[in-house]
Amino acid sequence: MKIGFTGIELPEGKIKYRDETLIALEMKDNPKKVSPFYTEFIRDEYVHSDVIVIPRSMILDLLILDIEKIEIRLNRLTENADKVVLDKCIKYLEKEIPLCDIELSNEEKKILISAAPCSLKPVVMLKGSEDVNTIISLALEKADQMFFYTSGPTESHAWLAKIGTSIINCAAKIHTDLARGFIKGDVVSYDDYMSCHNFNDCRSKGLVRVTDRDYIVQPCEIVEIRFNV
Repeated sequence: MKIGFTGIELPEGKIKYRDETLIALEMKDNPKKVSPFYTEFIRDEYVHSDVIVIPRSMILDLLILDIEKIEIRLNRLTENADKVVLDKCIKYLEKEIPLCDIELSNEEKKILISAAPCSLKPVVMLKGSEDVNTIISLALEKADQMFFYTSGPTESHAWLAKIGTSIINCAAKIHTDLARGFIKGDVVSYDDYMSCHNFNDCRSKGLVRVTDRDYIVQPCEIVEIRFNV
């Protein structure tokens, strides 16, 4: 995930997220390898960012750019329905409300995307001087992202996924073969996993949920995939 920022003193480049869940899994399983989540901070960059972080006091600087883009788009339009949507968006922007914070239908979003506004991406407005880890947490929350995990003696790994992701798509994030040959998913909550010796111990105590491909993985769940290719 790339975080574009401005008006904040932050290091640029890739930063490791201090993930307390992953740290606890590492202490428990003592794996040979640990794979944490890294994000990339990019100063004064919005176009190639997944999330934008900006001080609340500077939000108008960002929104003025969107107003200008939408006005240019409006001048080229002939469809009245499209103009209604864009005029509506300008009114919100003038009230210092980012486009990510207003309710838009899928059709309205399609119209808006043609103007390429920056604040349609998740925008985090900072009120104080939060540390890097807190900023990453806020960015993940704003972007509706979560972590699920795989863990054991070989590796403990934090996997990023959008909230509401099915286990078949989570399997694909781990490896395409797991999705291609998916049979079942085994899932256990973080708290249950931490109360047991290992994943097999969770199974023996009836704490593992066996799921089909459409199961929606929940934040912090520990996952194993049964597959055959």
